[in-house]
Formats: sequence, C-alpha cells, structure tokens
Amino acid sequence: MSAKPAKTVYLGMSGGVDSSVSAILLKEQGYKVVGVYMKNWSRDLPGMKCPWAEDLADAKRVAVDLDIDFEVWDFEKDYKQKVVDYMLAEFKKGRTPNPDIMCNQEIKFKLFYETALSHGADFIATGHYAQVSLGAGPAAASSPTALSLVGVPQAASPAPTLLRAVDENKDQTYFLYRISDEALSRTIFPIGHLKKPEVKRIAAEHGLANAHKKESMGVCFVGEVGMKDFLKSYIDIKPGEIREQETNKLLGHHEGAIFYTIGQRHGLYVGGGLPYYVVKKDLIKNILYVSKDLNHPALWTTELELEDVIVRNEGDVFLREFGARQRENQRRTPVATGRADAARKSISPSLMVRLRHRAPLIPCEFDGHKIIFKEPIKRPASGQSAVLYIGKVCVGGGIIK
Repeated sequence: MSAKPAKTVYLGMSGGVDSSVSAILLKEQGYKVVGVYMKNWSRDLPGMKCPWAEDLADAKRVAVDLDIDFEVWDFEKDYKQKVVDYMLAEFKKGRTPNPDIMCNQEIKFKLFYETALSHGADFIATGHYAQVSLGAGPAAASSPTALSLVGVPQAASPAPTLLRAVDENKDQTYFLYRISDEALSRTIFPIGHLKKPEVKRIAAEHGLANAHKKESMGVCFVGEVGMKDFLKSYIDIKPGEIREQETNKLLGHHEGAIFYTIGQRHGLYVGGGLPYYVVKKDLIKNILYVSKDLNHPALWTTELELEDVIVRNEGDVFLREFGARQRENQRRTPVATGRADAARKSISPSLMVRLRHRAPLIPCEFDGHKIIFKEPIKRPASGQSAVLYIGKVCVGGGIIK
C-alpha cells in the first residue's frame, strides 16, 4: 500500500530568520515546502537603497541550504495599488494608516493565498508570531489549557480562531486581525508556539547564514527609511505655521501638517522649556496647533469610534451578547447618572483592546462601532487600528475614525 503524498505548503520567505525557521519546522513535520519570495517593492529612495535584492538572495540561500523548491512572485503592481496608494491617500486626509495591516489583508493573505492555491497548495505559511486554534471560542479563551492548539487548521473547522503567540513581546496578531477566515483556515504559523530566542537557536543549529540577521525597521516594504522620508518622495512638501492653541501665537514652522499626528511632541523644534504637543491640524490652511497642556482634551478620550469593523467568528456571538447586556444596564440606570457612568459600570474585564503593536491590553467595552474605556486614555491617531481580544483570542477590531 503506497503512502499518502505529502501535503504541499507554500511558505512566504522574506529572507529573515522567522520565515527560514518556519521552513525548517515544516520540513521536519513532513510537508512538501515551496518557498516564495513576494517581490512587493523594489524602488530606491533618496539616501536609501531598497533591500529587496539582498532579502531575495538571503531567502534563496536558505531554500538551497534546506533543499526546498523556491519561486519569486512579482506582486509589485498590486502592492502599489492596494497598499501604497491606500497609505498615501490616508495621509493626505490627515490620518495615520498602518500599511502592515493592509499588506496582510490584501497581499499576503489574499493575493498570495489565492495564487498559492491556484498552484496546488494545500496550505500557506508565514513566519508571523501568531497561532491558530480549533474549537476555542471566547468561553475557553480565558483558560489557555482548554484550547486545542494545533499547527494546522483542519478542513472540518471552517472558522478557526486567531490567537496571540506564546511570545507576547513578538505577537503579531495586531497586524493579522483583518485576514479572512477562509485564508486563516488554510494558514500555518509554524513559529507561533516559540519565543524569539528559540527561533534564533534553531536557525543557528541548522547553520543558517541569516541566524543573526538584524530585523528590518521602519516602513514595512522599504526597510529602515523613515515614514516622513518616504512620504516626501510622493507628496509635495508645503511648509506651514506652528501656532500655540491657546494664544494663536506663531511659534515656528513645519514641513507639512500631514507629517504630524495628534499628540506628537518630537520633531516640532519650537523652543525649550516644557514640551509642546500637537493638538490640532488644519489641513486646509496647513497650520499645526500645539499646546503645553498635557491635559488638553484633544490628547485624551474615553471613547473611540471605529469604522470598517471586522468581527471574527465566535467573537460575533460574544459581542452581540455583550452589547445586549450593555443596553440592559443602561435601561436600568437612572438617567441622572448619564450613559457614560452606566457604560463604565458595565465594562467587562474579559474584553481588551490593543491600540498599537506591543501596546498593553486595556479593558474596554464595545458596542459594534464604539469602544468605551473606564478611564481616559491617550488618544491614538486616526487611521490606526484598535484590535479586540478576549483572553488569548483575537475577536476583531476596526480603524479608528
């Protein structure tokens, strides 16, 4: 009786250590691995050479060392349209988008996923720090021992659950909350159960040349160039005034209001003493308003309104029930106390939100479009994502208005 042919996994390989170790682990588990380098961006910027060629060489070298098939897929046109153009349009509106999240939604877990399946893949895989769980809804989320953790979702589970990685410092579910259940059901995250030092150790034990390769920072697709420098290559710089919010006093000048976010204090260069914070942007007049008042109402909030909300599988049931409880609490609370007080009293400690990568989880309430906090929080930039969790489970999120 002949053995079953090995399942085929198309693995996104960036040239870094995480995807390289993912290839090692997949091979050890008996999969036929096809490494794919996604060529998303190749344009050099002033003073910054795009690292794509070096990354491709590193990925190809690992594929040769591990004796796996290797291909290069050119997604540059799609990436420009779906990620870069989106990012530029958002900045022009005065918002601060997250291109990594859009890349995962549109490229890695849509275009790459669909292309891999058309090539005969059974699964795709990436080197993200995340996990997939079977049969683990919000009720089980607060008890990690109750989760059925596996490396590969089974076909019989149409709605797998996205969970935070074991390495909380490296967890990347914040960037993955928008990927479809369909794609997640056929995605493997081989290193989600490992911590970064273990990943580096495995790479070193296998003699990989990139075992100690420095992680790239800055804009996700052009390496270590700063976002401001990248935007200057695409958006006309329009210098404008910096004025004090309370007095309208002219304090200095800036390169362009779109380069700044509400709450920003660095890069203003408006004198010594107490720091100034950006509290308002007038994009029409290109004026930046700042204040020394750390308690300025523009810097703090107890509510965040979301748009383009994603709610993942079992989270939908929980959030509907949670919203019903919230409305019932509000009906029972005397009008004199106000809705805000009622909302604060009904906050569930099991629902948490993360407002940026590696930021602490904050208790909150969610009614389907608005997040409410018990205490005021520093206001995050509009265009960024707020990602919701119940225990280890990522239940969704949305874009901050």
